[in-house]
Amino acid sequence: MQIETADKQFFTTKVLQWYQPTARPLPWKAIKNPYHIWLSEIILQQTRVEQGLPYYERFVESYPTVVDLAIAPEDEVLKLWQGLGYYSRARNLHATAKIIATQYEGIFPSTYEQILKLKGVGVYTAAAIASFAYGLPYAVVDGNVYRVLSRFFGIATPIDSTVGKKQFSQLAQALLHTPDPALYNQAIMDFGATHCTPKNPLCSTCPMATACIAHQEQQVNLLPVKSKKLKHKKRFFYYLVIHTSEGIYLRQRGAGDVWQHLYDFPLIETEALYPREQVVATMKQHEKWQKWFGKEGVEVLKLSKLYRQTLSHQKISTFFIEVFYKGNLKPIFEQEKEKFVLINPEKIQTFAVPKMIADYLSAPSKPEEESQLKMF
Repeated sequence: MQIETADKQFFTTKVLQWYQPTARPLPWKAIKNPYHIWLSEIILQQTRVEQGLPYYERFVESYPTVVDLAIAPEDEVLKLWQGLGYYSRARNLHATAKIIATQYEGIFPSTYEQILKLKGVGVYTAAAIASFAYGLPYAVVDGNVYRVLSRFFGIATPIDSTVGKKQFSQLAQALLHTPDPALYNQAIMDFGATHCTPKNPLCSTCPMATACIAHQEQQVNLLPVKSKKLKHKKRFFYYLVIHTSEGIYLRQRGAGDVWQHLYDFPLIETEALYPREQVVATMKQHEKWQKWFGKEGVEVLKLSKLYRQTLSHQKISTFFIEVFYKGNLKPIFEQEKEKFVLINPEKIQTFAVPKMIADYLSAPSKPEEESQLKMF
C-alpha cells in the first residue's frame, strides 16, 4: 500500500509522542533479555495481560534461564501453565527451550530468520523478539496494530485474509521508526491496547483524530474487518470420578485432541446433552459404563451441575458423576489407549489438568448436587 510521506511522518511521530513507557509498567518492557521477552510473548498469545502477568512471573522464578526450562519435566511445565489454556503453547515452549539448549548451546538465537524457525514462533513473535531484544527493524503486527492501522488509514480489507495480512504487514513496516524499532513497536501496541480499544475507543482525546479516516467517516465501530466467522463444534463430556478403596482414577489424554497430555477423569463422550435428571440412567446404559463396571454394583455419590467451556473451535458441556466402585478396574483400564493412573486424592493437585477439571475440583458442593443422592 502506498502512503504519503507526510502521512507516515504524522502517524509515526504522533504515536511516539503519545507513548509514555511508565504509564503501563510491565516487567518485560524495556528489557533486552530475549528469553524473558520470548516467554512473555508466548504467554500473552490469546491471553490478557492481567491474566498472563502472574504466569510470566512464576515461569521466570521457576526457570531463570532457557536451560532451566529445557531440563524441566513436561508435566511440571504443563502444571505451571495450568489455567492459561491453549496448551500447545506450553508444549512448544518446552520443545523450543530444548532446541535452544542443545542446538544453540543455551544462547537464544539473535537473527530474525533464526528466531522465526523456532517451534511455536510466528512472524509477530519473531518480530517482537528481534526488535525488543536486539533492536532489529521489524514491525510487529498484532490485533492492536491491525485495529489502529485499519482505523487510521480506513482500510476495510479483512485482516484474516491473505491479502489483508500482506497489506497490513507492508504498511506496518513502512511506518516503523527504524532508529528505535523497539520503542515504536511498544508504543503502537500500547496505543491499541489502551487508547484505540475494540470498544469505546478514546477518540475525543486521540492525538491522531484529525487525520483518522475511520473517525472522520464514522467507521470506527466497523473496523477492522474480519471475513471469517468462527464456528464452534459442540461436544458433550460425562466425566466419571471413580473412587475406590485405593484412591481415584485419572487418565492422561493422548495426542490429536484438546488438552493433549493433560490429566482428566475417565470419560464418556456422547453426541447429545442429556437433561440432568436423565444423565445417570443414560450413562448406565452406555457401552463404556457397561465395559468398565459390568454387572457389579457401583454406588453413585454425586452428580455435578453443568459445566461449560469454550475453546478456540469447540464448546464443551460437561457433567461430573462421582461414584464408588468396589471392583478392580486396573486390568480393564490397561486395555484402553489412554494411560490411566490410580492416585491418592490428596495428590491430585500435583497433576496438570484442564481448567474445567480444576474448576470442578475447587468448587464447593452445591445442595442440588448432594440432593441427587436421593435419586439413585
